[in-house]
Amino acid sequence: MKRIIFLIFLALIILGAYSSLYIVDETQQVVKTRFGKPVGNAVTTPGLHAKVPYFDVLHYFDKRYLEWDGRPNQIPTKDKRFIWVDTYARWRISDPLLFYQRLNDERGAHSRLDDIIDGETRNAIAGHNIIEVVRMSNRVSLVDSTALEEQTKLEKISVGRENIGDEILIAAQARCADLGIEILDFEFKRINYVKEVQEKVFERMVTERKRIADKYRSEGQGEASRINGERERELLRIRSGAFRTAQEIKGKADAEATAIYNQAYNRSPQTREFYHFMKTMETYLNTIDASTTLILSTEGDFYKFLKSKK
Repeated sequence: MKRIIFLIFLALIILGAYSSLYIVDETQQVVKTRFGKPVGNAVTTPGLHAKVPYFDVLHYFDKRYLEWDGRPNQIPTKDKRFIWVDTYARWRISDPLLFYQRLNDERGAHSRLDDIIDGETRNAIAGHNIIEVVRMSNRVSLVDSTALEEQTKLEKISVGRENIGDEILIAAQARCADLGIEILDFEFKRINYVKEVQEKVFERMVTERKRIADKYRSEGQGEASRINGERERELLRIRSGAFRTAQEIKGKADAEATAIYNQAYNRSPQTREFYHFMKTMETYLNTIDASTTLILSTEGDFYKFLKSKK
């Protein structure tokens, strides 16, 4: 009997010793409470730690960066344009004890972040025109002269989306200072027009693109006309030059042929007679065909050679 009591007592001692120890991971931080009230400071050092068994309750919180993903909201801008805004942020628990006292757990933190970040986002966007929200800078595209001309027509911005995001981050950080959490980063995940505004924007974009396309077509047609004019002018120049060269060659050839004929004609009477005969035969070939009817005079050269042949 005494042995059984001893074993029970030993088991209680071992169980109590085991219950008085706990492990904190590298990614965790712990707040101890006793009878619902925090005891001491938060434990942020990883390793083995002690507690009062059966009385101390451990509340584990994540030490890593946490994500907050906002719900898309329809928000009016300063110039009364409605846009859909979707945001996200990164945050961490900077003071676990204060966090437990004010928010209790991550669910409570997310609920409070919804109010704080969504509210600051709405206030910031409502204080700026839509062009400041959707654009980040006054950067000008240098793709070509037309793009440069179109870009310079855009209204200049003084703040921009990035600076508006910084404003929201600073304001939200100030409101979270007494909650034991720190907002590390804030970004716009998506900004889009509501359907009614989107249709008008698309119509304006289509009209603008058509105007630019017509301008390109007009410039292209003008350039095509200029190229065709130069081509026709160059073609006429080449043709006139070729015709002049051909006429010069032909004139020189005729002059040489005439000189040869004169030399042959003046050699002897037989040569002149033969030349006369050949020129007459050549004339026959050039003027008479199968359907030609000739009426010859007895004194003509044509008839003379035909008669002599006979």
